[in-house]
Amino acid sequence: MPVSGVPAGPGSPAGAATGSAEPAPGAGDRTPPPRRPDRPSPGARRSGRAAVVVLAAAVLFVCYWRQSLTQPVSSDGAANALQAWDMLHGNLLLHGWLLSDVSFYTTELPQYMLIEAVRGLGPEVVNLAAAMTYTLLVLLTGLLAKGDAGGREGLARFLLAAGIVLAPQLSATSTLLQAPDHTGTAVALLVVWLVIDRARPHWLVPVAVCVMLAWIMAADSIVLLTGIVPIAAAAGARAVRALAKRAEPSWYELSLAAAAILAAVLGAILPAIIRAAGGYTVAPVPRQIVGIDRLPGAARVAFHATLNIFGANVVAAHSALEVAFAVLHLAGAALAAWAVCLAALRFFRARDLLVPALAVAIVVNLAAFVLTAQTLAATREIAAVLPLGAVLAGRLLAPRLTAARPAAGKALRVPLRPLLAVVAAGYLAALGYGAAQPAVPAMNEPLAAWLAGHGYTHGLAGYWQAGSTTLDAGARVSLSSVGHGRGGRVVPGHWETSTLLYDPSRQYADFVVVKDSGTYSTRWLRGAAERTFGPPRQTYVVGPYTIMTWHANLLAQLGKPRE
Repeated sequence: MPVSGVPAGPGSPAGAATGSAEPAPGAGDRTPPPRRPDRPSPGARRSGRAAVVVLAAAVLFVCYWRQSLTQPVSSDGAANALQAWDMLHGNLLLHGWLLSDVSFYTTELPQYMLIEAVRGLGPEVVNLAAAMTYTLLVLLTGLLAKGDAGGREGLARFLLAAGIVLAPQLSATSTLLQAPDHTGTAVALLVVWLVIDRARPHWLVPVAVCVMLAWIMAADSIVLLTGIVPIAAAAGARAVRALAKRAEPSWYELSLAAAAILAAVLGAILPAIIRAAGGYTVAPVPRQIVGIDRLPGAARVAFHATLNIFGANVVAAHSALEVAFAVLHLAGAALAAWAVCLAALRFFRARDLLVPALAVAIVVNLAAFVLTAQTLAATREIAAVLPLGAVLAGRLLAPRLTAARPAAGKALRVPLRPLLAVVAAGYLAALGYGAAQPAVPAMNEPLAAWLAGHGYTHGLAGYWQAGSTTLDAGARVSLSSVGHGRGGRVVPGHWETSTLLYDPSRQYADFVVVKDSGTYSTRWLRGAAERTFGPPRQTYVVGPYTIMTWHANLLAQLGKPRE
């Protein structure tokens, strides 16, 4: 018998025998309620989300790879692949290489090395790297736009930002899905922004930001406009405003500004150190500011270039379907422009540094493009405007499009849902359309096959034939680029080439390739070659190419390359 006034415990024999009642809820029983059998555990939900992300990334990679194949790999991309191949075989500092004004040494070249270590050397290396880069760009853009928001708002931020960059226009394939051309720099920069956005204030964060920005700066000085100046300007402006209000500036923002400035110095020094150690040489970046009379024309070019990277360039469309896709992509460009305006208005009121800094990056990048009067061929210079604008759109506009508000808010949401669904479907269709286009052969594959089949191993050609043919042949045939010299003679190339290829003690070049017609014609090279090397012993015609051959090492008469 239990003691009077004291209920038998549920685990006691008496309690079991008498069948006493369960304790009332809240009466000390803290056992969690049993999980519903049809509801997955948090771990299972995380695994499911990870699986969805991996599957989506794989699908995106295949789509971008397929679209990349619609454009032939040029000598620009070939040069990067050949440089990475040289590094993979021991020339880590690229001794003897004369690079363009952008080296990509610490960003894309290591990526190319990894792909070549698995796949070998060939034009497909450029296509695979481009697909990998753009897939990362889409995912990082969505992740940065999401920020610390969770639930429905976080998902909306991610999808809106990733959706804006999802489907590159076919006319922008050579800019966004081919050789590096600053797109990979944007990927590395998004990682820096993620560190700033996600890390808690700590003295190690500015150190990490400084190291990463300097690392990127060593590869591509465009980060001055898209990362270094924006961080320093936004953080410095907020500190000045705090002083104007007689408040103490944030040590964290001041340290980020100082880190950005130091990164610019270190990033400029690193290539000089590499060169002093016997490594590569980078061509100077051209700096020419246009006059006021040319600014209106330059602004129009910048406008069309911006539409092109957002996939909204109607003029560049070649069919009615492509025009329809371009019109739909105007929505993404408009949302990004709206977000930039909002960010500018909230320059000092934004909770975090990211929003004003990204607005500065976009404005500075576009302003530099206009002031240097770039052409549409240089659209790559503003490649970062696409992901940065998409991030701002996701952060600032997604909450407006998804928030449940009474009255006017509801009236606004009703027509937006079907409209957004149509636009999203159009973007997905554009992605599939680009992936479904037929692949084109390598730029100089027939020439490479003929030369290799006839036993020719090393010769001379114009820039646009030299690197791409070497890559198409998997380096079984090597062509060194040449250019115009005084007196109409042939001189060694000095852009994206290795000086070691012109050393007669190392190489034996006995033929010259002339392209007689079509894009990148080098008809001038026929007469220049005869003036420099004398009449050829034999001449072959292979499609649009003329191969002039001699029984002598032409490098002995070519002269030394200009460094």
